[in-house]
Amino acid sequence: MPLPNRVKPDGSLFADPARGLFLGNRGGRFHHPGRQALPRRIQASRQWLCCVLSFKERRRQVWGSGYTELFFCDEVTALAAGHRPCMECRRTDALAYREALMRGLGLRHTPLFPEIDAILDRERREGRDKRTHRLPAETLPDGAMILAPEGSGFLALRGAVALAWSPTGYGAQRSRPVGEAVVLTPPATLSALAHGYVPAWASSTGAPER
Repeated sequence: MPLPNRVKPDGSLFADPARGLFLGNRGGRFHHPGRQALPRRIQASRQWLCCVLSFKERRRQVWGSGYTELFFCDEVTALAAGHRPCMECRRTDALAYREALMRGLGLRHTPLFPEIDAILDRERREGRDKRTHRLPAETLPDGAMILAPEGSGFLALRGAVALAWSPTGYGAQRSRPVGEAVVLTPPATLSALAHGYVPAWASSTGAPER
């Protein structure tokens, strides 16, 4: 049975056989190693990371005594949930994300990553609940994730279309929405996406692409 360690675009955890393209964590352990049930807590710290699946041949017991391992369909999903690229295993992407975020927010100084984590933490949650943002769909960059207008499911925006999200990748296409949208991706990350950061996408087959 798969563990409830897969992450939806709204940041919630669920169980699914699809592992996805990326590993991540939320700053430590917040599951119970013995029960391995869906935890009541949603994080160990404000450091929510998106990591590669394999790094320096490290081996871990998932949801053992260490940090709470999480899995994402792709980076677009991780960014929507409020994670950012890891500086250790994805240094090039982390620096590119920070540079794009600086341009988007108009920052004159280079923020430390804990500063970025604090910004994201304010934007991604209200207590245990996901914080959403109502913004004009026409202004959103590629890679933004929104709630489907009918209120069921998630849509990722790319070019002139919106792609239906699933744990294994993207399915049906529809026209890009117009008007106000309920946005899951934090505004700071939207700024990074709008100013040059290109995330890794899962294709309809689950394969990575940018």
